[in-house]
Amino acid sequence: MQNIYIIGIGLIGGSMALDIKRLYPDVNIRGIDANPLHVTEAIDLHIIDEGAELNDIANADLVIIAIPVDASLEVITQVLDNIPDSCLVIEAGSTKEAICGIARAHPKRRNLLTAHPIAGTEFSGPSAAINGLYKNKTMIICEVEETAFKLQEKALKLFSDLGMRIRYMNPKAHDKHIAYVSHLSHISSFMLGKTVIEKERNERDIFDMAGSGFESTVRLAKSSPDMWTPIFKQNKHNVIETLEEYIANLEQFKKHLEDDDYKAIHLEMKNTNHIKTILKGIE
Repeated sequence: MQNIYIIGIGLIGGSMALDIKRLYPDVNIRGIDANPLHVTEAIDLHIIDEGAELNDIANADLVIIAIPVDASLEVITQVLDNIPDSCLVIEAGSTKEAICGIARAHPKRRNLLTAHPIAGTEFSGPSAAINGLYKNKTMIICEVEETAFKLQEKALKLFSDLGMRIRYMNPKAHDKHIAYVSHLSHISSFMLGKTVIEKERNERDIFDMAGSGFESTVRLAKSSPDMWTPIFKQNKHNVIETLEEYIANLEQFKKHLEDDDYKAIHLEMKNTNHIKTILKGIE
């Protein structure tokens, strides 16, 4: 892999670039970004070697697409149209049904691997890139059977070198499950932040009382709306389903309080403590 192009030089793409440069020092990494300032910043931070345009990928060995999911839908066809036959394209978005649907009929579908790294922070842009972000993290691969075997091997070697675990899922299952464990978490964080901000207008001391629990719960509310609005749009039906269940649980908790049923509240919290065992098992 001598010529690598990364489309989207933010947290995901930039962190991938940093690790690839560390693992394969002889490669040349070129960055493509809708924001030219991101390209300049990424060069200054030694994340990429130089900037590029989409038309330049005709000599690419590897293309990584790490942009908002709505932009991926527009870019994926251009990328597949321009790459050489030997090139591997890794699309790393957070939703998979739509991108797999668009790519399915393309003559170079075999060059594409649709994957979702379960890794990240609440920060964005080139300065958010982190060395070692992907170590011990899970990479979900969808429709692996649609990717040429030799290119599968190339991708799996890269993911192994990054220290990642591999999980295979179909796009529909991926989008349904990720709505629960990721998308709902972000909505909860955004709405908690909104609630507190609105209350703070009248109670100026509220943030003086905010401790580490509040800070960790609203951490995701610092995430980029430019990235998350398209995710909620593409995964609308699954997100609505998770919200309905979440809201029902909140309403039930409220009802327990109204009824002074603290035994039920204690039991719900005790049962939910089981999450500690589940999370410990996947660390």
